[in-house]
Amino acid sequence: MAQGARLRCIDGACALEYPIETAAVHCRRGHHLDVVYDGSPPKSLKEEFLHRRDHGGSIFNESGVWRFRELLNFCGIDAGDEAACSRSLVSLDGSEGRLSRPYGMSRVAEFCRMDPERLLLQPEGYNPSGSFKDNGMATAVTHARMVGAATIVCASTGNTSASAGMFAANEGMACDVYIPRGKIAQGKLGQAYQFGAQIVEVDGNFDDALRASLEAVGEGRGYTVNSINPFRIEGQKTIPYRALEHLGWEAPDWIVYPGGALGNTSSCGKALSELRSWGWIKKMPRIAVVNAEGASTLADLYNGAGGGGGLRWNAGRPDTGAIERHYAALDASGGVPQTRATAIQIGRPANLLKALRALEASDGCVTTVSDADMLDGMSVVGLNGFDCEMASGATVAGIRRLVDEGTIRRDDTVVGILTGRQKDPSLPVEYHTDASNRFARPPRA
Repeated sequence: MAQGARLRCIDGACALEYPIETAAVHCRRGHHLDVVYDGSPPKSLKEEFLHRRDHGGSIFNESGVWRFRELLNFCGIDAGDEAACSRSLVSLDGSEGRLSRPYGMSRVAEFCRMDPERLLLQPEGYNPSGSFKDNGMATAVTHARMVGAATIVCASTGNTSASAGMFAANEGMACDVYIPRGKIAQGKLGQAYQFGAQIVEVDGNFDDALRASLEAVGEGRGYTVNSINPFRIEGQKTIPYRALEHLGWEAPDWIVYPGGALGNTSSCGKALSELRSWGWIKKMPRIAVVNAEGASTLADLYNGAGGGGGLRWNAGRPDTGAIERHYAALDASGGVPQTRATAIQIGRPANLLKALRALEASDGCVTTVSDADMLDGMSVVGLNGFDCEMASGATVAGIRRLVDEGTIRRDDTVVGILTGRQKDPSLPVEYHTDASNRFARPPRA
């Protein structure tokens, strides 16, 4: 089933539209873009998606992204034609998203004070590069290839560079990675080098690196694959698709993510809103976003801290002046994001407006947790036999906090997303050798 698609500005007063072959990430007035589709996919596709899990040798059925290709068919191909899929869709031999689904973790449920039957965690670290990024990279690089890009470009604190480098190497493309000098985990940086990416070091933090990378793209030096790219958001929609499929397309009460650049929040909100409009789900799960205390832009603005005023999407009319005032105040005070969870150490989240839209659509909430809380969350996941990085520990710590506050009820059904696996071995070693930590297992003489 081919499906018409185009790009549309997210600002309701603007609503400019562009052909799907457009490589720009903003409309001519500077607003973010969405991929929008014609028509409503039939519910019978749910059975087709299940049938494809017995993939019969097709990497596109095996893929946890392209298995759902009718729901993100911006290429307009016949999704049942294997040759058409091979010509158009980029895949790491079907491995992106293939192994990620929700799991029960009894130790985590106990830590979060929840019914173990009601809490599920979905480890996206099972992706080939070790994080959720591969879901969106498959679709972003598909579009890059569609528009004839020879070089993909990203800014990264680690996971994006690993994923972009891997996909670029697999596709025979060049990859330029802008990183904040000295502020990236060595395990992640090593992946980018391993896959042949060109590293560009930038003095400053992630926000400075992103700015430099977008300047390069604006000068014609490549195609951006950061989550400001609307096609990357399309692939990340498959994270909630897999969670919902596991639950028989019965929507949970909550879906919880760490908050960094807010691409996951944006993609989840878009996915759920589309599914609800198509009649695929009967209710909207509530989205909860968990910021690090030291990188809490969304929480500060959304919850009204520091004079932010409780910023809302406001049906497409957000107070963007409040955002600019917040950033100006940060600059004046010399404030920079500070957390050891480098994956979410972002002060100017690129998808802030789309995240506000997702929170409005889902009646969502935002909270913060400390570095110590995240390390506890990371560690208790490990004691269940699963691997996650510190930023993913924000999901666990955030669920615990929201339960303690009464926002999440103990009998709610909750899906928490663990966005990546551990790539900084110094963190668990340091944690477990300090006997004062909650879940420490210090060495014995």
